[in-house]
Amino acid sequence: MSKINEQERLFELTKYERELWEQGLTVCGMDEVGRGPLAGPVVTCCVIMPREGLIEGVNDSKKLSEKKRELLYDRILDAAIAVGFGVCDEKVIDEINILNATKRAFKEAYFNTVVLTDAALIDAVQGLEIPCRKIPIIHGDALSYSIACASILAKVKRDRFMAEMDELYPEYGFAKNKGYGTAEHIKALREFGPCPIHRRSFIGNFVK
Repeated sequence: MSKINEQERLFELTKYERELWEQGLTVCGMDEVGRGPLAGPVVTCCVIMPREGLIEGVNDSKKLSEKKRELLYDRILDAAIAVGFGVCDEKVIDEINILNATKRAFKEAYFNTVVLTDAALIDAVQGLEIPCRKIPIIHGDALSYSIACASILAKVKRDRFMAEMDELYPEYGFAKNKGYGTAEHIKALREFGPCPIHRRSFIGNFVK
């Protein structure tokens, strides 16, 4: 992709942001990673990106290679006006369910940015308890620059944690499957039983 085409893509990706910026509003993007896995936390991110100096290559984290995400992670952190993360571990997920845990992690991420915003662009989730205008966007990580940045930051942060857990519990292949229910992961779960970071409310179909 040429530099001109990339700038055009980024311009389109900031459509939602530009509508709010033109109203003089401060905007953040919010996304989560880890609602579906059998193990590990749900991780959220809230990020406020500057209007100028859009970072080439930013896109929905699921469309990027791990190497590209790692590269963009550092670039986004360097460029961001403010960043906050939220984490709810497997114990909280089991206690209050994954949707409520995700909402709690979003709230934590928002307040951890320290800089409060006028509006939040959020990937799909509704009903967040944060003190600003909330704009949920379905497939927001593919449609909003700020949400895409948040998705990359949350994805890399969670993946790094699961790689650390792989060193503690190597039999489950967490570095590769990131806690998702792959055939190899389910086979290991049945063979070895759950480890401390497995979500007990998620694994009932696989272990007694």
